[in-house]
Amino acid sequence: MLDPAALEKLSSLAQETLNQLTQEVCIEAGVDPLHVYEIAIAGNATMNQLLLGIDPEPLGVAPFIMASADFPDVEAKDIGIAIHPRAKAIILPSLGAYVGGDIIAGALASGMDRDKRLRLFIDVGTNCEIVLGDGEKILATAAPAGPAFEAASIKCGVRAASGAIETIKITDGELIIGTIDDSPAIGICGSGLVDACASLVGVGLLDHSGRFVSDEIAQQVAPTLAGRLLEREGERVFVLTWSKEVGDLSDCVFLTQRDVRELQFAKAAIATGWALLLEEFGVEESEIQQVLLAGSFGSYLSPASAIKIGLVPKLSVMRILSAGNVAGEGAKMVLLSAQERHGAAALLDEISYVELSDRSDFNDKFVDRLAFPA
Repeated sequence: MLDPAALEKLSSLAQETLNQLTQEVCIEAGVDPLHVYEIAIAGNATMNQLLLGIDPEPLGVAPFIMASADFPDVEAKDIGIAIHPRAKAIILPSLGAYVGGDIIAGALASGMDRDKRLRLFIDVGTNCEIVLGDGEKILATAAPAGPAFEAASIKCGVRAASGAIETIKITDGELIIGTIDDSPAIGICGSGLVDACASLVGVGLLDHSGRFVSDEIAQQVAPTLAGRLLEREGERVFVLTWSKEVGDLSDCVFLTQRDVRELQFAKAAIATGWALLLEEFGVEESEIQQVLLAGSFGSYLSPASAIKIGLVPKLSVMRILSAGNVAGEGAKMVLLSAQERHGAAALLDEISYVELSDRSDFNDKFVDRLAFPA
């Protein structure tokens, strides 16, 4: 159990942040907050419980118990949101401790309960939620991807802000780097990390086990880039941008062997998640007709790079789509339509949750997915 004072502090912070965002949206839309009569909240189970002042600690330990899957509407003022005094707050239901209202909203907006095609929905993040369905049968799970995609555990990692390396390509032996706002590179964000590893595997500077190749092999497979492979503090690194002159590692942006391993752990967890859902569903990955990459990270992820590193099934790039902010779209649908609101609630009964921690074969399958595909 959380200390009551700590719970109160966390709850207050969650409420204050949500209220601040609400006020900012009202200003941007030119709407008086007092004219807002209803608000929809599509958050994960932890945030929902913090907003309501409910201890979320049981969500973090087995058997991962939620206080409730479907909370009743509450008065917006009771959770610190300064809109119309009688306004209601709709809290979208959660399927499980790690598959929250944001995923229910995303599944609703994506039509996972209506589209008859076999589709895979992946919300990439520290906790990666995965949904597989064909309109009649829908399965969902959550995979512990860790912080690699948000670059928190990456040596030169930065959040997706001005100057972050977001795209990397190697064309005719030339390293082409794209940064946010075309600003000087300050580090690498998640999409850049995926691109970097995919590109280095593509030219042979990373082998399929995820190890940087020797200098001798580097000279053979990519002579124009071989000089970027160096040793730093006993670790193999690949330099993405030089700060002053070639060979000087001070203030440059580089990728370490450990960074590559972090990405491998993250992508293996996600790939194991969707592979187990496919097995549970009784289908092959080649039968998937569409893969939706959701969330802010998914919007910037290169489908080709995601396929190259094994993050998503090996399908035609045309089948891999960015879904954008589908959680936000689902929240809008719930606000605008009573029918869609009932549809969101119905998804709780229509989606079957698969708990990965209950699978005895998870570790073996995870190890099998660590390598980059041949």
